[in-house]
Amino acid sequence: MDLKGAGAIITGGGSGLGEATAHAFAAKGANVAIFDLAKSNGAAIAKELGGVFAEVDVTNNDQLTAAVDNAVKAFGAVHIVVNCAGIGTAGKTIGKGEVPLDLEPFRRTIEINLIGTFNAIRLTAAKMAKNAPNANGERGVIINTASVAAFEGQIGQAAYSASKGGVVGITLPIARDLASYGIRVCTIAPGLFETPMLMGLSEAARQSLGAQVPFPSRLGHPSEYAQLACHIVENPMLNGETIRLDGAIRMQPR
Repeated sequence: MDLKGAGAIITGGGSGLGEATAHAFAAKGANVAIFDLAKSNGAAIAKELGGVFAEVDVTNNDQLTAAVDNAVKAFGAVHIVVNCAGIGTAGKTIGKGEVPLDLEPFRRTIEINLIGTFNAIRLTAAKMAKNAPNANGERGVIINTASVAAFEGQIGQAAYSASKGGVVGITLPIARDLASYGIRVCTIAPGLFETPMLMGLSEAARQSLGAQVPFPSRLGHPSEYAQLACHIVENPMLNGETIRLDGAIRMQPR
């Protein structure tokens, strides 16, 4: 699918991987809608790119539905969605003093990372299904964000790994669901990247993490995620796949 002139929604587009993707898509001529929280830089980024911004919590169905409708009105159609909205939480199943992990953070992580992703998929796919197909028969492309934690969750990552493992798990069945409409679905599973989640660490800690990556031995750049997102959109044979973007790292227990 050609990015030029396409309508693209990026959840979590106000920072990190989503922000880099918004810039990359806009540079290729896409019309970009950034969905993020009010406290994010999403509005400023959308203005810079000539796109639109919507204040959206992906777990709020009314907000998300209205924002998708408005993006369709603004661009005429939505052809691409990139799901980058998510949170990271940590906590052992049993904490100090043999106290069980509080269930609410676990539930909230699943709600945002997994259910929020599916909510964006179902709402945007319904719009894409009404698009006229291009020469390849494509009507849309959906890109999700998982994590290597979906495969090698570390100590304290039960909630995060469950949520990202769920994103990996829904990729193929949804690609099959939407195949008859000409809508492709792929997931990117990043390793250790320079995102707000990691940039809060000290320089020494970031270098230590980067050294664990076999090659290149550094943290990934958000622009590298964006490069892959662009390629997924542009390569019609990529469908139903989860692609690790991790420099060959395999996470250890801690």
